[in-house]
Amino acid sequence: MKIAVAASPEVAVPTLEYLLVSEHDLALIISRPNSKVGRGRELTPTTVSTWATSNDIELYCPNKAADFDDRLKSFDLVITIGYGLLLPEYILTQPKYGFINLHFSLLPKLRGAAPAQRAIIDGLSETGITVFKLDAGMDTGPIYLQTKHSITPNTTAGDLLNELAQLGPSAIAETLNAIENGIQPIPQDHSLATSAVKLTKSEAQIDWSENAENIVNKILGFAPNPGATAKFRGEVLRITKAQIGEESLPLGEISLLGGSVLVGTSTSAVELLEVTPAGKKPMSAAA
Repeated sequence: MKIAVAASPEVAVPTLEYLLVSEHDLALIISRPNSKVGRGRELTPTTVSTWATSNDIELYCPNKAADFDDRLKSFDLVITIGYGLLLPEYILTQPKYGFINLHFSLLPKLRGAAPAQRAIIDGLSETGITVFKLDAGMDTGPIYLQTKHSITPNTTAGDLLNELAQLGPSAIAETLNAIENGIQPIPQDHSLATSAVKLTKSEAQIDWSENAENIVNKILGFAPNPGATAKFRGEVLRITKAQIGEESLPLGEISLLGGSVLVGTSTSAVELLEVTPAGKKPMSAAA
C-alpha cells in the first residue's frame, strides 16, 4: 500500500522505522509546523519532521486542516500517531482506505490527548494501545486491534509512552494485513468512554493535603513534562520522581531522614527522589 503518516512526537518513530523497511511504500510524512522551543524560542521541527528529513521522505507541514491540499487522494491509507490536529470528514475520506490511528489506551477508555499520563494519574495497573479507523469524532471510530500492557509501580508517563510505542509496529503490521484482506473494524461501546484531556499547568501544582498515593500518581503522570510542581523557599520546584514513604509526618512538613527527603500528606509521607529547581538541571531531592 502507498502510505502516509501524520505524526509529531517521538513515540511515532518505532512505527515509522517498521514502515520504512516494510513491503509498503511510506511516501509522505505529515507533521506539525516548526514551533518556538526553549528559552531562546528558536523555531524547532518536530521529532517526526527531523526523522522524515534524515530518511529522505517527503515532508508536508500544513498549519491547519483548511490548509490541506488534495494530495492524499493518491494514497491508500494515512496512519496518525499523536499528530495533534483534529481532521474533518472531507480529509479523512480522501485516501482509498481512509485514516487509522495508533492510540495509547484501550479505547473507549481514555479518549483524548493524554491517555498514558491520565492512566498513571488515575492509578491504573493496566492500559494498552488501540488501532482504530478515524472518524470526525475524538477517538470514537471503530476498532481494528487492541493490545494490553501492564503498568508497573513507579512508572512515569514518559516511561509508559516509550513502552507503548514499542507495541506500535506489530499492531500496525497486523492492522494493515487486516485492511488488505477486507476485515472490518468493530464499533466502540460509547457508553464505556472516559476522558484523557491534555494536561494543564493549573493541574501541575501539588496539593499536599491529598493522600500520598494520589500525589505520587500525579508526580509520575506529569513526568517528565510538564512536571508536577511545588513551592520551596519561594521558588517553583518541579518534582519528577517520588514514591510513597514508610513514615508519617504532619501535613506539609519536610524532613530529611537517613538521606531521604519526606513530605507530609493527609496519609503517609511522600518520598521525593528527583527534583528540578528553577533554572537548574534535574537532581536528587537530597541534593
